[in-house]
Amino acid sequence: MDYLLFIGLLSSAIAMRWIVARYPYSGYNKPPMFGDFEAQRHWMEVTVNLPINEWYQNSSSNNLTYWGLDYPLLTAYHAYICGWISNKINPTWCALKESHGHESSSHKLFMRYTVFIADLLIYYPAVFYVYRSDVLNKNVATKKLTVLLTNLFYPLLILIDHGHFQYNSISLGLALIAFVMATQSNSFLTSAFFFTLSL
Repeated sequence: MDYLLFIGLLSSAIAMRWIVARYPYSGYNKPPMFGDFEAQRHWMEVTVNLPINEWYQNSSSNNLTYWGLDYPLLTAYHAYICGWISNKINPTWCALKESHGHESSSHKLFMRYTVFIADLLIYYPAVFYVYRSDVLNKNVATKKLTVLLTNLFYPLLILIDHGHFQYNSISLGLALIAFVMATQSNSFLTSAFFFTLSL
């Protein structure tokens, strides 16, 4: 693929995500649950303030009816990393219990960046890994380009992740890597590893 075309497609994909990210999200300023932004923020709050053995346990510090952590451990570790960084920038963003419903513009911007970084570190490389792999017939350039465009500009992923503070691009990126690995005869264990991470 031409280098300039690649840069143009990637830039367009990033721009589309940023445009979507500028609009309101579900649950904004709507107590008591505040929507998906609050769910992700709260998981950061829980993982950064409580020991790992309490992340999935109902307690006075972790009310599971208020956006209880109900995703697998990799998601919890991701929330911990984001929460740790968030806590270093501004401890009030993830203060245990006191931060419920916190919707400052600076924290929303931080959360938007975490979704962009997930795309840059995992999803985009996985998409280009599929594009460059032998999975797609190298002689059919239009088919490869169609797959690339479909993955870069997949509207539902853009709306859900960048419009509503989700991180589905992480699991989809890991699943794409697993898919390519599964087609290589000596990479079944590696494929299983990445597929398991994607769950």
